[in-house]
Amino acid sequence: MVETVPDITTVLLDVDGTLVDTNDAHARSWLLAFEEAGYAATFAHVRPLIGMGADHLLPSVSPDLRSDQDPGKRIARRRGEIFKERFLRSVRPMPGARELLLALKERNVRCVIATSAGESELGALLRIARIDDLVDAAASHNDASSSKPSPEILKAALDKSGATTENSVMLGDTRYDLAAARAAGMPAISLRCGGASEADLAASDAVFDAPADLARALLSRSLREIVSDPAPR
Repeated sequence: MVETVPDITTVLLDVDGTLVDTNDAHARSWLLAFEEAGYAATFAHVRPLIGMGADHLLPSVSPDLRSDQDPGKRIARRRGEIFKERFLRSVRPMPGARELLLALKERNVRCVIATSAGESELGALLRIARIDDLVDAAASHNDASSSKPSPEILKAALDKSGATTENSVMLGDTRYDLAAARAAGMPAISLRCGGASEADLAASDAVFDAPADLARALLSRSLREIVSDPAPR
């Protein structure tokens, strides 16, 4: 008897670098916050860390920094203030962000946010991406004790949506999204638009340039077919 593979009925969506073009802005916000606090950091060091939450990023820059203790807590808070004050108004949606979610909804796929961003930023980012009316549920850094690459935010998103790993897929743009998906036991689709290297995304089940390209692929293939497709990317 041939075992039937369940359809994918839920997509867990990263936001920064996946649906909104914010990764460079976040890196520059971190740099300014570190500089104000007297810590030396470079764009080349910080930029590849974007996609982690503050709990992982801070000690990656300096081992003495923790997100739950000063001065790390203060730096993380200041990073958020700088991002909102200096960069938020200028960020834009990734190409096809809204079109992708509309395509998913047309196929009765639930769209669930799973992001390392905090709730204080998430609402504004969803409005910028023009998808706030299309999201079925959301899990953020506030819903987990550890951010990506830990799978805790993904597990919180599954719990909130009532989905299972068997019928879900993660859509992200960094190796941290991919690692979280693997740890949670689900497939992962990656997007190049966040700036990650091909090596970082090599273990993905499928890779597309931007949300628009995945939306076009959905015109002829199901999500299950996309993640099972062994064709070159």
